[in-house]
Amino acid sequence: MATQTAEKPSEDQIKTNMDNMYRWTRHIYDITRKYYLLGRDDLIANINANDGDIICEVGCGTARNLTKIAKAYPESKCYGLDASDEMLKTAHVNLEQAGMAEKITLKQAYSQSFKPDELFGVKSPLDKIVFSFALSIIPPWQESIDHALELLPAGGEIHIVDFGAQKELPKAFRSFVFWWLKKFHVFYKPEIMNYLKLLQAEKKGSLVVTPMYKGYSYRAVFKKV
Repeated sequence: MATQTAEKPSEDQIKTNMDNMYRWTRHIYDITRKYYLLGRDDLIANINANDGDIICEVGCGTARNLTKIAKAYPESKCYGLDASDEMLKTAHVNLEQAGMAEKITLKQAYSQSFKPDELFGVKSPLDKIVFSFALSIIPPWQESIDHALELLPAGGEIHIVDFGAQKELPKAFRSFVFWWLKKFHVFYKPEIMNYLKLLQAEKKGSLVVTPMYKGYSYRAVFKKV
């Protein structure tokens, strides 16, 4: 399924689009998404964070993933950013209810340009950057990957979970899923994997890809050299 090739929107337009999209749906986001954002918990279980690691989720949404990450790796330091202030309203409420408001810091920012030191006040480089079903909705996805690599030190990791080609699934089901995702401006982007492989070929890091749920989604880890 080809992606759109229109000119990429500005950061202000991205924020407006995201706020409009999530102004109402944020209230039912976690309830509905759990049925088709498959693989998020697999990503969390395989982050394998060390004590003191700084973990940042880009496109953190309702903070569902960050809450689980903080519980799974209690000695880590967790941060999240999202383009949508509307989504972050729900995220902050969720953190309060989970007793995680002091553990996890959330800010409004953009995947392709955020500065962790200015945004979160961190003194050290990020150790792990997470994209959970985010790159498929982020227009400047390539810039976002490049920016993540720039922020990471040698040995730092990008953890990605996103929609796969779904070739092992029935064609009718696959067509329905892609149609449904498009309604929410989400697109299966094979170019993401192609770009990660290119970065590996350029010796900028090592890539490990794990298909999941018969190709419905995939988990990828890119480790910077």
